[in-house]
Amino acid sequence: MTSALRSIGNASALWFILPCLFVLAFTSLYPVGFGLVVSLTNWNWGSQFDFVGTANYSGLLADAEFWTVIKNTIVFAICATAIEVTLGFYLAVQVDRLAIRTDLIRALIMLPLMVSGIVVALMSKVMFDPFLGIINHLIGLLGFGPSAFYGAADTAMPSIVLVDVWWQTAFVFIIMLAGLRGLPTDPVEAARVEGASEFTIFWRLKFPMLRSLMITVIIIRAIDTLKVFDIVFGTTGGGPALATEVMQTFVYRTAYSYQQIGKAMAAMILFSLVILVISLALQRLQRRGEQGA
Repeated sequence: MTSALRSIGNASALWFILPCLFVLAFTSLYPVGFGLVVSLTNWNWGSQFDFVGTANYSGLLADAEFWTVIKNTIVFAICATAIEVTLGFYLAVQVDRLAIRTDLIRALIMLPLMVSGIVVALMSKVMFDPFLGIINHLIGLLGFGPSAFYGAADTAMPSIVLVDVWWQTAFVFIIMLAGLRGLPTDPVEAARVEGASEFTIFWRLKFPMLRSLMITVIIIRAIDTLKVFDIVFGTTGGGPALATEVMQTFVYRTAYSYQQIGKAMAAMILFSLVILVISLALQRLQRRGEQGA
């Protein structure tokens, strides 16, 4: 009798989630399938829609520009994620230690998150202007010459990383601060009673309990930085030359400037495989962190 009721309940639950599954299939599986089909053609937004097989894929894999774009994207993701997680975690630790109310401090740190990416890009473009920007003015006051920032191949990528750090560090900060505030107090109080220093309490108790949360934040920020578009598009557009060209701007330029939709789709599918591999590696690292914790 119990098994029969359970079967009826399972069948009823299936009917409730079927509409959701249908919507997800239509909005997720259909675009993926359509993208795979288009990647096997030479579609140019017009009447040309011929099947070319894997020519787009083989052409991309043999294209040095494509690999440069992959490298730029990964370098940006690694640098931005590492700095944001480190700085955000440090700020969270310092704010958590304050004995005063931190509402205003948290609001000021979180302020950049309220600005859209393209606005951040345009603001930074004005600030980094080699002639009229405030950054070069401040550098001049310190006795250094003006820098081209976005206009030079050596400084363009570090400048974009710096802007993303200013914009997204607050995300890491608020998550890690919530994690610190949510830690159990009993082990900490017991360690203090035993005479443990604050440094020992942090590294031996608090940090291990936050390890899983930190890995989760790293995964979120890594995937987000791999998809960067607005900051690059709004500042350098991928230049100078290919110094800051990332995958999203490369695909945008291929599809809308060169009218090569099939090639653009093939590039996105190849890059999606790269993201899948990175995501699986980070998830494996997360599982190890949870086991260690």
